[in-house]
Amino acid sequence: MTNFLITIIGPTAIGKTALSIKLAQHFGCEILSCDSRQFFKEMSIGTAVPNLRELASAPHQFIQNKSIFENYSVGDFEAEALQKLDELFQKNNIQIMVGGSGLYVDAILKGFDDFPEIDLKIREEINTKYDELGIEFLQENLKKLDPEYYSKIETENPQTLQNPQRMKRFVEVCLGTGKPYSSFIGKRKNQRDFTPIIIGLEADREVIYDRINKRVDIMMAEGLLEEAKALYPNKQLNALQTVGYRELFDYFDEKISLDEAIEQIKTNTRRFAKRQMTWFKRTENTKWFDYQNDISQIINIIETTIHNS
Repeated sequence: MTNFLITIIGPTAIGKTALSIKLAQHFGCEILSCDSRQFFKEMSIGTAVPNLRELASAPHQFIQNKSIFENYSVGDFEAEALQKLDELFQKNNIQIMVGGSGLYVDAILKGFDDFPEIDLKIREEINTKYDELGIEFLQENLKKLDPEYYSKIETENPQTLQNPQRMKRFVEVCLGTGKPYSSFIGKRKNQRDFTPIIIGLEADREVIYDRINKRVDIMMAEGLLEEAKALYPNKQLNALQTVGYRELFDYFDEKISLDEAIEQIKTNTRRFAKRQMTWFKRTENTKWFDYQNDISQIINIIETTIHNS
C-alpha cells in the first residue's frame, strides 16, 4: 500500500493550522508540525502554537516537545520525524505535515546532501574568529569562498546571513574541503517511502499582511509581552532569535519604545511571509488554493490524487 504525506505550506497567518485539523479529521490521521519554533515548550504565544481546543481536535506531533536549552538542528528533526512517520504510516497510510519553515519541509520531503567530515581544528578556528569579529567575518568569507551560494541566500533567504550556526557551517565546509559549499548540494538522492501531496495556501499580499497585523495584536493581547519578559534572561539562545521576541528584547534593553517594538514585529513578520512565499513558490508539484477555498474542493483533489496514484 502506498503511503501519502499531505503537506500543507504557505505564509504565516494564512490558515494552515485550521486546514490541517479539518483534513486530519476527514482522513482520521495525525498532524506532524514542521514549524521550527513551535517545537519549543517555553514559546507559545509568539510562535502561534495551536491552542488547547485545536490540539484536542486532532493528534499533533512535534509541538512543544523540546526545550530552548537543547541544541536541536534541522538534521535532528529530519531523523526524528521520519522515524515518527514510519510509526504513523503503520496505523494509516495517509498522514499530514504542516508548517511554514521551508527548510524543515524540504528536510522531510527531500532530505539533505552528504557533506564530508571537517577537521575540528578548522571548526575551532572559525569559532574563535567569529567570537572576535562577529557575523561579518562569516558573511565576508562565504561571499569570497562561495559567491554563488551567498547570492542565492541573499536573494531567497536573507535571514540566514544573520544565523551564526548555519553561516559557520557554510564557511567550515568551504575551508575544510577547498570547494564551494554549493558544490555538495544535490549530489545525493534521498529515498522516501511516501508520496507527497503538497497543498499550498495563498492570498493577495494585502490580505496576508492584514491577517499578520491582526495576529500580532491578538498575540499582544494574549500576553506576548509577559512571555518575552520571562524568556529575556536567555535572549542569546538560538531558539529565541525569532521575530516577535527579538523586537521585545530590544524594548527591554530600552533601545526602542513598546509601540516601536510592536510595529517592528508586524513589519518583520510581513517580510518573513514574503520570503516564505518566495521559498514555497519554488516547491514543485504544489497544488495552490486560495485561503478561503472550500475545503471540499481540496479534499476532492487529494482523494483524486490518491486514487490515481
